[in-house]
Amino acid sequence: MSVDVAALRARFPSLRSGIAHFDGPGGTQTPAEVGEAIAATLTGPLSNRGSSVASERNAEAAIAGFRSAMADLLGASPDGIVYGRSATQLTYDISRALAKGWGPGDEVVVTELDHDCNVRPWVQAAESVGASVRWLRLDPATAELDLTDLDEIVTERTRLVAVTGASNLLGSRPPVARIAERAHAVGALVHVDGVHLTAHAHIDVAALGADLYVCSPYKFFGPHCAALAADPALLQDLRPDKLLPSTDAVPERFELGTLPYEIMAGATVAVDVIASLAPQGPSRRERLAAAHDLVHAHELRLRQRIEAALADLGNRVVLHSRAAERTPTLFFTLPGGDARAVAAKLAAADVLAPAGTFYAHEPFRALGLDVDVGIRVGVAPYTDDSDVDRLLTGLGEALA
Repeated sequence: MSVDVAALRARFPSLRSGIAHFDGPGGTQTPAEVGEAIAATLTGPLSNRGSSVASERNAEAAIAGFRSAMADLLGASPDGIVYGRSATQLTYDISRALAKGWGPGDEVVVTELDHDCNVRPWVQAAESVGASVRWLRLDPATAELDLTDLDEIVTERTRLVAVTGASNLLGSRPPVARIAERAHAVGALVHVDGVHLTAHAHIDVAALGADLYVCSPYKFFGPHCAALAADPALLQDLRPDKLLPSTDAVPERFELGTLPYEIMAGATVAVDVIASLAPQGPSRRERLAAAHDLVHAHELRLRQRIEAALADLGNRVVLHSRAAERTPTLFFTLPGGDARAVAAKLAAADVLAPAGTFYAHEPFRALGLDVDVGIRVGVAPYTDDSDVDRLLTGLGEALA
């Protein structure tokens, strides 16, 4: 069995534009079902949550549906799913709550592989209370984290390790479980940025060793929002700043203000769309696992096509995505060339493969690159061979 790409593409009205989208790492296109769910929730009977009338019950159903869907997607408890506007917002909120228990002598570990949303909030939170920051370094030759000194960096002073599940720039998938095992051995928490990984892999937060895990549905067909998964008992111990009259229940104590019920409903349907790619299975969780297997095979084949073509371009291209374990995201630079100009030529042919740093500030520095010198190509489940043909033709012409 394989992904029926033609049938999947038909569910995305935006693909009728003729644009070949390779910008999935920045956000995927959205299927019609998701937009319809948002509209139906927003325009149907809807009011603040409660149980007395249909409009209140609809709000409650949207929240419950979101928590259930994200729990199935991530292998988490619905009671530990927190809604957020973005992964950045959630990470800032949780870092501030955790930092209330930190002080001088404590340490936080971050990595050079991460998007800045899993670096700066932790660095700033540590600095605000006098805690120290230590780094797991990126090896530019392999595009992987150097874990040689893991035991010396993650010590009894460590309170939290923040690590990405997969790099949004390079696609590299670090050994999160190994890092988490060391962190837990010294009593530290592990916060995983799963924004990029969740779009390309079946997630089990317990197997990863993630005490806190964030993802963003707009990276996998959904609307612009985010979710955090954690053990409800851990969330119970955290005291975020909140309004006095607002509930102190978990997970609601972390969700400030009235929730966007329509966005939550859309995110739920996005998970259902993924599950529908493998309709066999007694539960949504099992269908999601099977769907991700199919998606992985499809995306890997296309990634390998692109990699082979980039290799044929010789020294005109330097591919920095070299990790043994990685997503179908490729980042390359053009020695002596202008990446923005090449990206513009591709865009003129309706091929979207953007150039930039993509908020991957630390990886850029670790790779020794100048600002805005690279192109990122990301494969999504709806990418087909004709998209890849157009990308490769466009690159060949732009670099001729």
